[in-house]
Amino acid sequence: MARPVGFDMQGTFSKISARGGGVFDCYLVAPETETAVAAIVLASAIHGVDTDMIAIADELAAYGFIAAVPDLFWRSIAGPLSRNDPRAAQRAQPRLAQIKAGEEDMIDTLRHLGTIPQFNGQAAVMGFCYGGPYAILGPKRLGYAAGICCHGSQMLDYLEELVGGRRQVDLIWGDKDNRAPIEVLETYRDAAMRMDNVDVHILPDVRHGFMMRGSPSFDRAAYDFSMRRAREILEGLTSAGR
Repeated sequence: MARPVGFDMQGTFSKISARGGGVFDCYLVAPETETAVAAIVLASAIHGVDTDMIAIADELAAYGFIAAVPDLFWRSIAGPLSRNDPRAAQRAQPRLAQIKAGEEDMIDTLRHLGTIPQFNGQAAVMGFCYGGPYAILGPKRLGYAAGICCHGSQMLDYLEELVGGRRQVDLIWGDKDNRAPIEVLETYRDAAMRMDNVDVHILPDVRHGFMMRGSPSFDRAAYDFSMRRAREILEGLTSAGR
């Protein structure tokens, strides 16, 4: 994958071999440390591994963690797509089948992290919009130790995946999210009240896409809150892996 023009990224793109055949790109950035640390894998929105995703990965690496962003769309239209490109929405369909196919990519990315000397074996997944379901699927059955979901979509289809899970899952939405109507928010809030490992945060006056600096919905306070939660979870995983 080509380096974004005019964008100063801290990591590099690596090639990961898919277990089912083929190769996909993954942005990787690791801190300069001799201490074993936890990792986080970012499951992107439909726009792919764009500058918004890279910036989040770089920030998390600056805090002392390994960060990876796999291209979950390599089977169809690979690479980042702009917000006004209709192919971004097209390549995300059919949604449930695409998410299912991407489960293997998340497993392969976690396996690849094992080749990084600083990795302590503990990884969280942080999903955004399209990638939100992986915050539940990752800890449930893909080998991840925790999940963080920011403005996740299609989430009612994955509610039952919370049943029987024991690893930490944080779900963060704005109450003005047009992809998460009140039914979604109330259903997940009710589930969190019954599950000790699930936390739901609903932020006032925040819209869909609040994590994306390139979006008109970007919200600095919501972004900072979400990054703080990610750091807290990763700090716990770093300690657990020692």
